[in-house]
Amino acid sequence: MLTATAPRSASFDAAAFEEFLATRKEPAWVSDLRRGAFETYRELLATELDPEEWKRVDIRAFRAEKFAIPAASQTSAAFGTLLADRAEFAGVVSHVDGACSRATLDEKWAGKGVLFGNLSDLVRDHGDVLRPHLLTTAVKPDTDRFAAWHAAFWTGGTVLYVPRNVQITEPLYSLIGLAADGAADLSHTLIILEEGASATLLEETSSASTTATGLHVGAVELLLAPRSNLRYVQLQNWNDKVWHFAHQAGRVQADASLQWTVGALGAKLAHIHQDVFLDGKGAAAEVNGVTFATEKQLISYYTQQTHNAPNTRSDLLYKDVVRDKARCIWRGMIKVAKDAQKTDGYQRNDSLLLSDDCRVDAIPGLEIEADDVRCTHGATCGRVDEEQLFYCMCRGLDRLEAMHMIVEGFFQRVYDRIPVEIVRETLGQAVERKLGIGGE
Repeated sequence: MLTATAPRSASFDAAAFEEFLATRKEPAWVSDLRRGAFETYRELLATELDPEEWKRVDIRAFRAEKFAIPAASQTSAAFGTLLADRAEFAGVVSHVDGACSRATLDEKWAGKGVLFGNLSDLVRDHGDVLRPHLLTTAVKPDTDRFAAWHAAFWTGGTVLYVPRNVQITEPLYSLIGLAADGAADLSHTLIILEEGASATLLEETSSASTTATGLHVGAVELLLAPRSNLRYVQLQNWNDKVWHFAHQAGRVQADASLQWTVGALGAKLAHIHQDVFLDGKGAAAEVNGVTFATEKQLISYYTQQTHNAPNTRSDLLYKDVVRDKARCIWRGMIKVAKDAQKTDGYQRNDSLLLSDDCRVDAIPGLEIEADDVRCTHGATCGRVDEEQLFYCMCRGLDRLEAMHMIVEGFFQRVYDRIPVEIVRETLGQAVERKLGIGGE
């Protein structure tokens, strides 16, 4: 049972908010946006969270007062990243405890008008570009208390803006890191592709140590103009002391294409509200998810595919592996508006249980108002077949190696949908680590 009215955190009360604002050097429109969001946050603290989304996510042990946004000056920290050293990137943005530590972009793309850097800097220097998009159409502050909390206290984040018809051929990379014990990160990812633009962004979260507690209250906004194409990958790899809450949304216009891949490996508890809106005729979105929960982790995804225009297509595939006393929750919904004829919507969640005490809740759903559509959904759940293990072990593999082979085969259908080779390799190696193969 969730806590409907959690105690207000001294780290995020009115006095803390005014103190936080005083440290920011931002345009008036940003401050006004924050003030409005903070008032919404205070109102929503006394409002029950949506029971359909939260009734299976137990947050009674969560105490916001144990976390705070660190001071701006931070010592450097080393992170065991999974993606950072695997390719040549057109640009790199890194954040540690909410503060930007690095922001680079290849000159050839900067010369074409591409923006890639820290949100806190770019709202000052390019407010005319960002203002119409930041927390206006994708993630909305009044969705719930976590969205409002983020909108009031966001601490920076990664911005990618690609002008009309510019097609970035190399991937870009973004790191969100937590280092200080008790640090709260409220970073924001904002991607804006103008008409005909194309880009690939690989983003990951990481903890500097295995023992530091942390909190992430994040948001991701993916905004695709007509005929644009975006590949976005987010690999969540916090340590098991981090609480992770996020609102993530993509809005896809006519004939644009979004491929969105998520890997959920870390965190003590993670709950992500993920929306995809197909807003223009011919828009398409493919969502891929790989989740591996162990020990006492709880990883939850609430996904919605909303078709607002005719001849749109969405395809969601999540694969979950659960072990020990861990739990995975997936609640999926395809929504089709009355005018969204010729919709093709698909969602599927498959779960593999590796222990007697783990649990999976998978709940697909459809809400269809149009009468000329093809929408399907499904969910499966099962144990590893002991005969498969025996077969592998008879051919020289030990039990752990056999288990890895079976888990890799289970995830393979998702891997096959990912065109970026380094992402496929990284997910495979991350699975090995979760199984206890290959060391750190």
